[in-house]
Amino acid sequence: MKKLYILLSIFILLISCNNNGKKSDAFGNFEAVETIISAEAAGKLISFNLEEGQLLKKGDTIGLIDTIQLHLKKMQLISQRKSVASKIANILSEINVFDETKKTYITEKNRLDKLFKDGAATAKQLDDINGKISVVESQINSVKTQNAQVLSEIESYTRQIEQLQDQIAKSLLINPLNGTVLEKYAEPFEMAATGKALYKIADLSTLELRVYVDELQLPKIKIGQKVKVLIDKTDSQNTELEGEISWVSSQAEFTPKIIQTKEERVNLVYAVKVRVKNDGSLKIAMPGEIKFN
Repeated sequence: MKKLYILLSIFILLISCNNNGKKSDAFGNFEAVETIISAEAAGKLISFNLEEGQLLKKGDTIGLIDTIQLHLKKMQLISQRKSVASKIANILSEINVFDETKKTYITEKNRLDKLFKDGAATAKQLDDINGKISVVESQINSVKTQNAQVLSEIESYTRQIEQLQDQIAKSLLINPLNGTVLEKYAEPFEMAATGKALYKIADLSTLELRVYVDELQLPKIKIGQKVKVLIDKTDSQNTELEGEISWVSSQAEFTPKIIQTKEERVNLVYAVKVRVKNDGSLKIAMPGEIKFN
């Protein structure tokens, strides 16, 4: 009986080892969408409050670029716009004077028309009054042209002020997305330039495991399919997670060197991305493997 028990234990152990040693279907590394956030304005970094590994939310204020020169230039443009706008009152007043003069000439013309019909006025008198009305109308059109130029100049100053206001707004550093700071490229009081990288951020709540499958495996998988994802727990044990296939490459490629043996690198494979929710144990570039259900 004792011998039978020992043999049975050995048999169960062999079966267990055989199951644990089952080869995974694909191997790869975890990756995330990494975004480099750059400065949209130039100037000194008055403040820059973030550290590598810090979790940021979309809309968090993380720093400020000096805006003194932009503000002074904006105030200058506002003053210039006011100075130009003051000309409008004089122009409108001048137009009103010409309008009143025109009304007087038209009244006189109407009177002369009646007199001419009665033979009490001459044709020259009518020509003279019509000439005066034409001159006044030309003067009115000329002044209106000046007014249009002033309005156009005011519009130009308004657009410049709005442009400066936009630059001032962009000097306030607002984090654009949820994620974890991976790398920091600047420090407070350094000079920032438009387009200069400030930090790198990635959303680590969900990572993607990029693996490679051969042509025989390809028909067995589809987007949205659930798979088992394995990561190292100890030297001999794995932690099992659930993943979902989110992307399958439409083109074949040679197996990457870091994934397979030298003999297998000549094989053509297809890249596959598996989306996995991160419970905190997953890291970028960590190796992983999958088993198709």
